[in-house]
Amino acid sequence: MARAANCPFDPAPELTRRAEEAPVSRVKLWDGGTPWLITRYEDVRTVLADPRVGVDPGRPGFPHTNAVSKARDTAMKTLMQLDPPDHTAQRRLLTPEFTVKRMEALRPRIQRIVDDLIDGLLDGPKPVDLVAEFALPVPSQVICELLGVPYADRGYFQGVARTLVMDEPDPGRAMAASEELNAYLEDLVAEKNARPGEDLLSTLAVGQFRTGAMTSREIATAGQLLLVAGHDTTAAMIALGTAALLANPEQLALVRDDATRAAGAVEELLRYLSLTHTEARRVAREDLQIGGRLIRAGEGIIAVKNTANRDPAAFPDPDTVDIRRDARHHVAFGHGRHLCLGAPLARVELQVVYGTLFRRIPTLKSAVPLEELPFDENAIFYTVRELPVTW
Repeated sequence: MARAANCPFDPAPELTRRAEEAPVSRVKLWDGGTPWLITRYEDVRTVLADPRVGVDPGRPGFPHTNAVSKARDTAMKTLMQLDPPDHTAQRRLLTPEFTVKRMEALRPRIQRIVDDLIDGLLDGPKPVDLVAEFALPVPSQVICELLGVPYADRGYFQGVARTLVMDEPDPGRAMAASEELNAYLEDLVAEKNARPGEDLLSTLAVGQFRTGAMTSREIATAGQLLLVAGHDTTAAMIALGTAALLANPEQLALVRDDATRAAGAVEELLRYLSLTHTEARRVAREDLQIGGRLIRAGEGIIAVKNTANRDPAAFPDPDTVDIRRDARHHVAFGHGRHLCLGAPLARVELQVVYGTLFRRIPTLKSAVPLEELPFDENAIFYTVRELPVTW
């Protein structure tokens, strides 16, 4: 559903209309499927936490985004496509690597990465594309170091990731890109097994591959999810969040002038922007009632985090960005057992970015009018493709 051209940070008008008039309703998909669209905050949280609702894309009735996602998700099962007990077992292996304490320990290194990139911006020409020169390099470098992927290969995996997250019409091309990235990561797993380091792939190679608990393909598949999602989502939030703050200078000033507001700014921008276009897709495993409607076993469900985070029952004056708001109960990272594994890492990265960028470049401003920015609707993650800035 298309967004309004003059309101690039708001949900699509049709989604907002449904949230107001028909919060639990049927929609028609590209393949003729008619899943339920769930749009209000409490109903979305209920769906995401209900054990009677599954994520297995191979189950009949699952509402696939398009032909590419159907081919990819049914062939490559990651945490996002697994139901218990498989999901529980795999998540248990990865969760200790993404605890809040571990991610907080990375803060000094992330700060150094951000400062070095800002040094480069200040020493370079103006205007500059903040996406290419800052928003993308920050999370790419962080996730590479965390996983143990050579940063020199970033051009390769960023290109593959672009193929995987765009609304690519050719399933064959997307599957080939996914297989190519898996092969690359399997080779890395073999290298880590032979010469382990202090990174996540080494930890999995030694602790899981050597013991037979996970195959190299399973580790590579998990690595692909972390590599693609770990840099693409955060890059999108850095770019889109900066664009939103530049469009709301009074909010930007609050962040710039008080470093303690960075954490609150992150939560509010996550709520306000909700950048995942495909939303949370599920399928009912049993009959259940949502919002007074009966959803039968086998029927698809799309839980819309975008409108849930703009629900006035949960967030007063929801269409206004206010970093002083307590927005920590948003569902941008999901809810329930599929709550985003990388949320602690994303929070630290975004806090460092928003708490540093505007302080170090206090006169930062967009080099083009908001209406001329190229927003990316044809992708899993909504963002701005280019953000020319000057100061």
